[in-house]
Amino acid sequence: MTSPRPRISKAVIPAAGLGTRFLPATKATPKEMLPVVDRPAIQYVVEEATAAGLTDVLMITGRNKRPLEDHFDRNYELEEALNRKGDDERLSRVRESNDLATMHYVRQGDPRGLGHAVLCAAPHVGDQPFAVLLGDDLIDPRDPLLSLMTEVQQAYGGSVVALMEVAPEQIHLYGCAAVEPVDRDGVRRVTGLVEKPAAADAPSNYAIIGRYVLDPGVFEVLRKTPPGRGGEIQLTDALQAMALDPSLGGPVHGVIFSGRRYDTGDKGDYLRAIVRLACERPDLGPDFRAWLRRYVGEEMPNLE
Repeated sequence: MTSPRPRISKAVIPAAGLGTRFLPATKATPKEMLPVVDRPAIQYVVEEATAAGLTDVLMITGRNKRPLEDHFDRNYELEEALNRKGDDERLSRVRESNDLATMHYVRQGDPRGLGHAVLCAAPHVGDQPFAVLLGDDLIDPRDPLLSLMTEVQQAYGGSVVALMEVAPEQIHLYGCAAVEPVDRDGVRRVTGLVEKPAAADAPSNYAIIGRYVLDPGVFEVLRKTPPGRGGEIQLTDALQAMALDPSLGGPVHGVIFSGRRYDTGDKGDYLRAIVRLACERPDLGPDFRAWLRRYVGEEMPNLE
């Protein structure tokens, strides 16, 4: 009888990027701290991890990322000021980020790609499977993708990636997976991976989005992975090796996601994410939706 696979409890969030697409807003503010309604984007990601039972979170940071650490730490002066005012509602919201998870931080130093950022987590993760969540992808909490991915990893072992079907003209923006069916709906066996292929070279329309559950064997593969596209160590290249040779820590499976995803790494999608989430908030939604209808119906035609 095989022993049960270890429970996944650790999440890694790479957060060392410079955020150049949002300059000058990110000149002195980490892109992960840009607000989505009234919470920084990174808080949504940590909340997603903890909702899936991953209460040990390691952030891979870089220079000028100190505000990330401050956000998830106690702010005694602010809390005391709110407490003196009797502002229990805001005090509760401030304390939310303090108590989400056990937070850890390590600097990437020389930023050499996502694969290198994941490799920086090796001493903390050890020999247990773990999750990687990219901060640019916000997954709606009503679509528990990460929980499903951990279930699939427990069932099949190896590593699991999140896949989303995209239009052929968009596949060059993503890593792309070649897949074959397995005995579970919504799950595919990954037989190959290509980083940002041209549409004509893509093996499918399944794009890899920013959620991974990885076997710890990925660390040894990454140590041997040479720089790839863009001169960076690509996580996709390591997963490709593991998909082809399961003895390295495979197999690799994909969970097909068709739920609500917000790409906050793109200016247009960032704004759409704010609008969609604000519209759905019970405290903001009714008034905001009414204003939005008036704006679109009365003022938008004059802007054309």
